[in-house]
Amino acid sequence: MTEARTWAGDTGYAAFVDEVWASHLRIATLLCGDRHRAEELLQDCLVKLYLRWRQVTARGDPHAYLRRMLANGNVSWWRRTRREHLTAESPEVAGSPGAAGEPHEELRAALLSLSRQQRAVVVLRHYADLSERQVATELGLAVGTVKAQHFRAMNKLRELLKASDRPVERTSR
Repeated sequence: MTEARTWAGDTGYAAFVDEVWASHLRIATLLCGDRHRAEELLQDCLVKLYLRWRQVTARGDPHAYLRRMLANGNVSWWRRTRREHLTAESPEVAGSPGAAGEPHEELRAALLSLSRQQRAVVVLRHYADLSERQVATELGLAVGTVKAQHFRAMNKLRELLKASDRPVERTSR
């Protein structure tokens, strides 16, 4: 039995959402840079996915479709708002456990300093573990563009994290 058949119908959709919620929320959070905005984005994408559920499962991988929706939805939201994002966190967030000084917070801050496209490439390449060709397909870019954006983003991350004495491993292009 194929994966698409196990997710057929409304109960299959509910099972799919239960299975992928946490992993796709992490991807959305890394793309948006804000947990609350990421939850909204993921919920919006899941509603849109539900409307096309039968078509998506009949044609291919719903994971890939959802990742593409998240990347496109984030870009659409950014274009709609065109507002400056404040980087200072509210006092209750800044004082919470796991705030500034934690390794993942330094990485998060470094990721937020990247352009939207570079951040999407890095997140899909390293967090979602997609190949360069898959990232190119999901973002609608040429493979060469993905390679160039990835190279520039990794150099910038190395530079930013070097200042905080955090080792960043080199990856092959």
